[in-house]
Amino acid sequence: MRILLIGGSGTISSAITRQLAETDHELWVLNRGNRNDELPLKVRQVITDIDDEAEVLQQLGDIQFDVVCEFIGFVPQQIERDHRLFAGKTRQYVYISSASAYHKPVQNYIINEGTSLANPHWQYSRDKIACEELLMKYYREEQFPVTIVRPSHTYCERSVPVGLHGMNGSWQVLRRMLDGKPVLVHGDGSSLWTMTWNEDFARGFIGLLGNPHAIGEAFQIMSGESLTWNQIYETIARVLGVPYRPYYVSSSFLTAVAPKEYDVEGNLLGDKACTVVFDCSKLEHAVPGWKATTRFEEGAAKCVSYIMNHPECQTEDPEFDQWCDRVIAVLEEAKQRFRE
Repeated sequence: MRILLIGGSGTISSAITRQLAETDHELWVLNRGNRNDELPLKVRQVITDIDDEAEVLQQLGDIQFDVVCEFIGFVPQQIERDHRLFAGKTRQYVYISSASAYHKPVQNYIINEGTSLANPHWQYSRDKIACEELLMKYYREEQFPVTIVRPSHTYCERSVPVGLHGMNGSWQVLRRMLDGKPVLVHGDGSSLWTMTWNEDFARGFIGLLGNPHAIGEAFQIMSGESLTWNQIYETIARVLGVPYRPYYVSSSFLTAVAPKEYDVEGNLLGDKACTVVFDCSKLEHAVPGWKATTRFEEGAAKCVSYIMNHPECQTEDPEFDQWCDRVIAVLEEAKQRFRE
């Protein structure tokens, strides 16, 4: 197959790129070229801004693709652009949506593709829902060959996944653990969550490409391992070789006091604070034999090993660190006042 990836170098798409490059498929990647030095040699690169439609058309001409995969489409205007560019030029258009689009507050903790979509807490999720609705309109009215994929918390070796962090990623949370400082944990740490290693996700995703059972359908791709946030943080602490020192704070309080740029309401109330267990049986029927095989303890160990050996992944975030200390100090002071 001739496959075009729009993006191709992110956490999810980089694993897909690597795995597809090991096959006989003809793989094209369209992006701005910011991280293309990491692309496999056999990948055909189209270096341009996807929003520059004239340039995209000039570089691609009348090339027909079997599959076009959109990894960086966030708002309906981008879907309209892709429709203009690729309608009639691809046999399948795969759109990366988000599991955060599922109904919040959660009405049933077991989530499948039939769960309703609604998220009053996160604009990002509402935009993804709008993109899905537009794509299904194109499918119903024009038979535009869409497949929708909803990932949840997918991670790779460059960043340990945590529930709450600042603008510079999760390193500062690890730094707090290494320094013996408590880490903020939303709620009481008992809600369930799922972490998915990107290479596992990629195998499921690739199984949908060129798959006739995927046209006009939505699929979620996640690990079958459900963990509490306490188990997640305990695992990270164990890999680091330090004690787990949680400081529990309600998600609503964190939302009220966090800097706006942390987008805590969306990330917690609209996503990670909700207990969910994902049912991926639809994907397993469409892609026989697929299973996520990387347990979180294995993935966390890979992450910590990589990050500790790559200083460029250790981006300090003193503002987040100070904010965590302030939250803890304020709550400890409030406790003391009630004791007096």
